[in-house]
Amino acid sequence: MRKLESERYRRALNAQLAELLGHGEDTVQELRRRRPEELPDPTDRASLETDRSRALRLRDRDRRLIGKIQQALERLESGTFGVCESCGGSISAARLRARPVTTLCIECKREAEREGR
Repeated sequence: MRKLESERYRRALNAQLAELLGHGEDTVQELRRRRPEELPDPTDRASLETDRSRALRLRDRDRRLIGKIQQALERLESGTFGVCESCGGSISAARLRARPVTTLCIECKREAEREGR
C-alpha cells in the first residue's frame, strides 16, 4: 500500500475515532444532566429510561467499533493493513474505503457468512 493511501486511511480512522469518543462524552454529560427522579410523571420517567437504554446500547456499539479502529491503526503501523487475515490476499480498495476496519477480503467474508448460517 502506498504511503499516500496509508495516510488517507489513518486520517479517516483517527477522525472516526475522535467522533466516537466525543459521542461517549456527550452521553455521559446527558446521563448526569437528566435524572428520572426529577420527573413527576411516570410516563416521562419511562420515556427517559428508554432513551437512556438506547443511548447506552449505541455507546456499547461504539465501544466495540473503537476497538476495531484501534486494531486497524495498529495494522497500518505494522504494514498488514489491507491484507486478508484468512487467505493472505489483498483486500480491495473499494472494500477498505467502505469499511476500513475490515480484516477479510470480500470472498473470505462471504465464505465466513455462509459458514455462520
